[in-house]
Amino acid sequence: MSSQENSSDDIVNINNQETNQENLFQNIGQIVDNDDVKPTEIESYCVNCGENGITKLLLTKIPHWRDIVIMSFDCKHCGFNNNEVQFAGVISEKGSVYTCTIDDKQDLDRQLVKSETASIKIKEIDLEIPATTKRGHLTTVEGIISSIVEDLSADQPVRKEMDEINYEKIEVIIQKLKSYLENKEPFTIIVDDPAGNSYIESLCVTTSDPKLYVRHYSRTRDMDISLGLTVPDDQQDSTQTTDDGDNDVPEVMIFPENCSHCNAPSETKMHVLNIPHFKEVIIMATNCDVCGYKSNEVKSGGCISPLGKKITLKIEDLDDMSRDILKSETCGLSIPEAELELTPGTLGGRFTTVEGLLKQIHDELEGKVPFINGDSVNNERKVVFQKFMDKLNSVISGEVLPVTLILDDPLDNSYLQNPYAPDPDPNMTIEHYERTWEQNEFLGLNDIVLDNYNESNNENNENDESNSNSQNGVL
Repeated sequence: MSSQENSSDDIVNINNQETNQENLFQNIGQIVDNDDVKPTEIESYCVNCGENGITKLLLTKIPHWRDIVIMSFDCKHCGFNNNEVQFAGVISEKGSVYTCTIDDKQDLDRQLVKSETASIKIKEIDLEIPATTKRGHLTTVEGIISSIVEDLSADQPVRKEMDEINYEKIEVIIQKLKSYLENKEPFTIIVDDPAGNSYIESLCVTTSDPKLYVRHYSRTRDMDISLGLTVPDDQQDSTQTTDDGDNDVPEVMIFPENCSHCNAPSETKMHVLNIPHFKEVIIMATNCDVCGYKSNEVKSGGCISPLGKKITLKIEDLDDMSRDILKSETCGLSIPEAELELTPGTLGGRFTTVEGLLKQIHDELEGKVPFINGDSVNNERKVVFQKFMDKLNSVISGEVLPVTLILDDPLDNSYLQNPYAPDPDPNMTIEHYERTWEQNEFLGLNDIVLDNYNESNNENNENDESNSNSQNGVL
């Protein structure tokens, strides 16, 4: 369906060039209520019969998610039809992996967004669906499994006559997938998307879902090439600084890049800051002059601390809400009284006040939690989410005090201001602890070689060389 794909690409390019996207992409709820908004119809070639069919394109915005292009093709001559979803926004900075355990009907009904760059894997049967075999989908876990069963079953009659061995192997997989659909046994589904545009619905609104694990990762250069991203080789050469050349570390560095919101050229500024009674940190800020988008992030400088740190603050008045706070990207945050729990990595690094951080959490939840509004929302979950948001607002406004703020950072890169420094704070306790093996594994510390690094590196090179020689000998 080449005509459909070309039409979609043209619309996406137009969207990237326009700074005001509201005129192109409207909320899907507004489209349902507005009879004047109709999909664009384009006559296009049918790959099934060779006649011309009709491709319908609808540019819409899923609430709390992303801008998408919904495409539907129908041929009145042969009855062939097809539909798919493509994302119209920019690619996320990091890739994402969603791992979900499915063991009941409610899990099968989880909504799932699969972009055209995502691969799907069923762990128990070692079945992987590459990104190139399926287009974008907005469906459920049950819908994905059903489509896999349908695709595998399509050529089984021919395969039985031509290749009976593979027929029997595939038939075992099909029966296994059908048992998953009937909830006869649990299974694990993994959605890996280097573009970060895929999603599996979380059934827990206020806390982390025990059956769902989300991991974000930095893409490799091969992934960037496959996604069509370009990394200028002269990026370091174009770096601008404001220092006089006498200092080894410039005071402010400016990096040219594209805005993650409108894709227009913008600048990211980086500054090294020394926080009293803590350590050195790196502050990065992005400001887009075209759309007004602003973003900031904080990363710690220096070596990795040998111990983790847990900070507990009892917030008794609004003065405590104005304390400076540095939450690193590896720090988890919780307020038991508000049933708030943030896993490490949420919001990235932030340097603000306690009140400012809670407001950012509120805005992120209100604006970016998928499947809370719209025609597919579960009313019971919506009520629970609204109660949680009201409780969080009460904490921010100071109506519900005292509350307990807990920061848990396994890398000891987070900071909470002590107004009594250097004396201890009566309302704040700081605990240092040894990291578990699982925490070190998650942070990538178990594979770091510090002792006798050169000797270990030489041994690895010798082993690689001997293995290569032995393989060449076998060949």
